[in-house]
Amino acid sequence: MEFTFTQDQIAFRDSVSRFLMTEAPPEMLREVWDTDAGRSPELRKKIAEQGLTALSVPEAEGGLGLGDVDWVLMTQELGYYAIPDSLTDTAYVAAGLLAGLPADHPARAAWLPRVVDGSARIAVGHPVNPWVADAHLADLLLLPHATAQGLELHAVPAAGVQVHTERSIDASRRLGRVEWQASDATRIADAVAGQALWNTALERGALAVAGQLVGLAQHMLDMTVDYAGQRKQFGKPIGAFQAVKHHLADVFTAIEFAKPVLYRAAAALASGDATTSARVAHAKLVCGEAALLAARKGIQVHGAMGYTWEVDLQMFMKRAWALSAAWGDRAFHQARLADALLADGAPLGPGATFH
Repeated sequence: MEFTFTQDQIAFRDSVSRFLMTEAPPEMLREVWDTDAGRSPELRKKIAEQGLTALSVPEAEGGLGLGDVDWVLMTQELGYYAIPDSLTDTAYVAAGLLAGLPADHPARAAWLPRVVDGSARIAVGHPVNPWVADAHLADLLLLPHATAQGLELHAVPAAGVQVHTERSIDASRRLGRVEWQASDATRIADAVAGQALWNTALERGALAVAGQLVGLAQHMLDMTVDYAGQRKQFGKPIGAFQAVKHHLADVFTAIEFAKPVLYRAAAALASGDATTSARVAHAKLVCGEAALLAARKGIQVHGAMGYTWEVDLQMFMKRAWALSAAWGDRAFHQARLADALLADGAPLGPGATFH
């Protein structure tokens, strides 16, 4: 199998990067972190105007109908600029859940067009996440209800939940503990259909976080390289010292090794590959390792000042710490990967990479 991104996909990524570079500089991030909501309505409106909220929505509901491989490029850009917005939760994970319903389901007609025009913010709960991100701002919450047959899918309006906010080290990603009551009125998929939808939502959520972690790692590396070129000791930039070069080379290597794993997971999810869960778990692990390594080496190169509010590194570092446990922590994905690798007849070895 030969996997490369198309010219259209590369152009799309570059246009998203240019847009976010202009609309989401670090000064804006600081302002958003200081707000009560942790979100910028102005930025969300601009994102919708660029068509980014419509990416995963089927064409029948006014969207672009793009897939997982397209998203894997954009999530890296969202991570690179540490975008303070729940775009992936609404436009990728939630849109996927709603698009998985029957074509004539009323929830599709009611909510997917609102995802497209950016007028709806949808929060997604999942058993793997102890708290729901952006529950306090959501117009609709998609929540699981456990039964003996599996997880039902419920669509609960904001008026039907009580949200208890939880503090997060990432001030731009507000979390909430949600209290709600399942009913026939809120159920939009039974346990059989709902379980399949929730399984896919887990893969999409973990893949989206993995992509953001790669972007965060790259930005922290770029900031650290820039600092190492400006900071001087003994009359020369600290980047000239071999020990510092080794720190930076370690991060670069980790990022480059994480990218193909991320892309392989996206390709598996897009094609419905039977190994998708293992691929996504692998991606979440290695992308998280790259981001945490970039944060740790960045702090070592910056010194103690890297932790301070005045230095941009701390915002990206805290985002990486928070996202590394989102949509399944390290132990969860290690267990998923171990189950796949130790299963009888597991396709192992280089020849089975694209088996």
